[in-house]
Amino acid sequence: MRVLLIDDNALTRYTIKSLLEKLGHEVVAEAEDGPGALKYFGELKPDVVFLDLILPGMSGEEILAALRVTNPAVRVVVVTAVAQDELDRRLTGKGVSFILRKPFSFDAFRVLMKELTEA
Repeated sequence: MRVLLIDDNALTRYTIKSLLEKLGHEVVAEAEDGPGALKYFGELKPDVVFLDLILPGMSGEEILAALRVTNPAVRVVVVTAVAQDELDRRLTGKGVSFILRKPFSFDAFRVLMKELTEA
């Protein structure tokens, strides 16, 4: 799968990119803010987006809304340390495919990617 990473934390991007590549996926771009994310998304048309919720300038939910306008079918994995049932319901209602909680293990990540691939 072709993946766009959107996270302002370089270590998180590096970790996710390393895991994706280890599992045979291609990271087509990395963005640390909303404008960069939307630019890459429009140009590169990834299959999956890994999206942090807390970003400078634009929130992850604002980016999600913009992604949905461009491609309602893109699969989005929200990566967050926030654990709230209300947030989960809201994100799922906006079409988020999966929510990956930080910190996460390689095993949990591998299971998530298997489910994404089979979806």
